[in-house]
Amino acid sequence: MHDDRPPRRPHAVYDVGQEPDPRFSLANERTFLAWVRTSLAIVAGAVALHSLKVPETVWVRQVLVIALLAIACVVAVTASTRWARTERAMRLREPLPGFGFVGVFSGGIVVVAVLLALAFVVF
Repeated sequence: MHDDRPPRRPHAVYDVGQEPDPRFSLANERTFLAWVRTSLAIVAGAVALHSLKVPETVWVRQVLVIALLAIACVVAVTASTRWARTERAMRLREPLPGFGFVGVFSGGIVVVAVLLALAFVVF
């Protein structure tokens, strides 16, 4: 039977293995979207700090805003990469990839939170 649908992208994900149970693919997609929402929330936090001029010390605020935006970028890129690696593993019936990013992400948020707390107390 001929399939008239256009090819799915990215090819590195969809052109290998067999179609997994749709529930698993949809769960993987929901996880990806949750990380994207997290990234957008971090961007919103950076915009809020900048717009409200909090903390008052300009260089401290700039460092915090840049750190938050950098974390948001890393989260978005990692979400995309993790979605593709997980989907490909499911299609190839391989073990799912590990998730070492959690420590880096959590550590980055803790550093920003500590810097913000110090900014409120010291500056």
